[in-house]
Amino acid sequence: MHTTAPIFKALGDETRLRILGLLTRGERCVCDLMTVLDLPQSTVSRHLATLRNAGWVAGRRQGLWMYYSLAGEENPLQHKALELLRRELAALPQGKKDQESLVAYLVTKNEAACR
Repeated sequence: MHTTAPIFKALGDETRLRILGLLTRGERCVCDLMTVLDLPQSTVSRHLATLRNAGWVAGRRQGLWMYYSLAGEENPLQHKALELLRRELAALPQGKKDQESLVAYLVTKNEAACR
């Protein structure tokens, strides 16, 4: 249980759930998450660190920016929870709004912005 509790504790924040919802559509740069969530880089990075430490996300550096994607597939419990989160977060009003904002942002995004 001592290894399982942090996995679920990381989900106890609205911003972290919103980040996971956005990552269900694939890898995202921190700048993408900042824009859609309308939060400063420090706040987004702090939440991403919590998710990374709990095994929910993995990150990679490219240039000045970090890119994050969903992780946790190797842990059977997290794998099942991710299936549930993918389905349920997209159905929530805030999840729908975030997805719409992400799509609108990506249409106008300057691809050089994250390099």
